[in-house]
Amino acid sequence: MAHAPARTNKREAHTSLPMIAGSSLIGTAIEWYDFFLYGTASALVFNKLFFPASDPVVGTMLAFATYAVGFIARPVGAAVLGHYGDRKGRRTTLIASLVLMGASTFLIALLPGYATIGAAAPILLVVCRLVQGFALGGEWGGAVLLVSEHGDSGRRAFWSSWPNVGPPLGNLLAAGALALLGVLMPEEAFLDWGWRIAFALSALLVLVGLWLRLYIAETPLFEQSAAAKEDRPKALPAGVVIRHHWRAVLLAAATRFGENAGFYIYSLLVITYVTKMLKLPNSTALTAVMIGQGVAVVTIPLFAMLADRIGRRPIYLTASAATIVWAFAFFALLDTRDTAAIITAVVGGLLIFAAYSSVIGAFFSELFPTEIRYSGVSLAYNLASVLAGSLAPIIALALYAEFGTGYAIGAYLAVMGAISLTASLIAKETRSVTLDDIGSAERCASDPDVDSTPVQGKVVDERPQGGREVTR
Repeated sequence: MAHAPARTNKREAHTSLPMIAGSSLIGTAIEWYDFFLYGTASALVFNKLFFPASDPVVGTMLAFATYAVGFIARPVGAAVLGHYGDRKGRRTTLIASLVLMGASTFLIALLPGYATIGAAAPILLVVCRLVQGFALGGEWGGAVLLVSEHGDSGRRAFWSSWPNVGPPLGNLLAAGALALLGVLMPEEAFLDWGWRIAFALSALLVLVGLWLRLYIAETPLFEQSAAAKEDRPKALPAGVVIRHHWRAVLLAAATRFGENAGFYIYSLLVITYVTKMLKLPNSTALTAVMIGQGVAVVTIPLFAMLADRIGRRPIYLTASAATIVWAFAFFALLDTRDTAAIITAVVGGLLIFAAYSSVIGAFFSELFPTEIRYSGVSLAYNLASVLAGSLAPIIALALYAEFGTGYAIGAYLAVMGAISLTASLIAKETRSVTLDDIGSAERCASDPDVDSTPVQGKVVDERPQGGREVTR
């Protein structure tokens, strides 16, 4: 008697690039929704709810200061989660970062305000923000590597650009959620409890993200690297990066200064500038930001397709030069107080951001060996976030308070663009790099006489008495 084959409920892990890219995008968008929801709420709600004793400008600066605290935690998250990402796998670490982010954001929805528990309210807010920053520190690097390490080197910029769609998409969702709630209820109700709904929704979004990430396959490059290192001593990945790849970290971070500072000015500081300095309705700034973020979501993959054809460096150079010019045009348009001009200013700025974002994932991935790549890209990415992104809103407000004009902020943004332009001029083109050809970090670290140079899939051991080739 024939027996039917046993049925199994086990679901196979997805290995197709569209599915993996979609999972990375959705997971990253959820985490950035959480992170940017805090930033948008800092400009609209937290300055009143958690710092009510201060005047409006100082209250907003204090709210942005707690926002910046999340950035301080990001390098720590990059080192810790990057370590586990290089040891235990990209997929497992991404699941952990998503859970941490979702839990901290949901707790913010439950926090009482200053009027209820006094100084404990902003303190608890800072704690939740630290957890958010820690989680986000390990998110971007893993999401990018999950895509870039699955293959298709000819279209690496295109596929690895999809996680970079997450920040504008997450910001779009955050701004949209708060704008919708603001329209549907009176301002008093919105400030009292309405804003909490947007934070509580994070729990549902996290469940969606987890469901997707649980069924994505680990990257082949990580599995090969883990198998090759099984019988070898394992140095701390972050330590190897700092000791032997610090130049790559600094260079990569510097290329992001114009992008990172610009993004927070174009999408976050602009809300405060339009509502507090120009005395225009919240809806004007939020509408401009949502349109600009929508444009960025569409154009990032398009710029990435161009980067696969002409290289990463031309895109970086053009975006950096545009940042310097647009820094002043941006505030000239805002100061007209015309809605169409404000929208044009934000859309132009976020188009520049989209150009940067199209190449960051591919370029960063092409700088580090597989066994330390998660740590390397995470540290470089988050170093720029601390030095450029976290300080941008605070420096911008301080400059406005000192000089009373948006052009002072524009000068600061132009300096950030000049730093990225300089780094882009120094950087080498990496479009032709094959990820598994990049030499072993541990081998270079353990033997100072070895010059690890990728040559057609091989690492050449160059010694004074002659070299021998070791196929990787």
